[in-house]
Amino acid sequence: MKIIYTLLIFGLMIIGFSQLSSCHNNNLNIQTAQYAVNGQKLYRAHCQNCHGGKGEGLGKLYPPLTDQKYLSENRNKLSSIIKYGLSGEIVVNGEKYNQAMPANPTLTDLDIAYILTYVTTHFGDSDSTFTQEEVALGLKDYK
Repeated sequence: MKIIYTLLIFGLMIIGFSQLSSCHNNNLNIQTAQYAVNGQKLYRAHCQNCHGGKGEGLGKLYPPLTDQKYLSENRNKLSSIIKYGLSGEIVVNGEKYNQAMPANPTLTDLDIAYILTYVTTHFGDSDSTFTQEEVALGLKDYK
């Protein structure tokens, strides 16, 4: 039974890696790809309802997660946005959004690193991993 379970997990990881690499960025190292696969699962559970399956957002209510400029200019704030939420007006892709984003206080630093790696590699043009250390620093700086 243990062998079957191990093979199943291995198979799912291979499928996840192939989906991720076929969808967007083919320059991901193995750690970044692993983070992105784990991040995709967390994104679906915590973010997709508002930001969409493809990061397209929800009309004028919730912004898309595809604005490369916003993601790169706010990289150090993204961790705190996920963990602590966000209120007030922001501009994404030239559009104004002013709907509050709820906090996700139960997510760990590693969970947030997974989600941000997924978002920035899948919807963005990044090929780098968000590390737990980067997330912890972002949380400390913007609490």
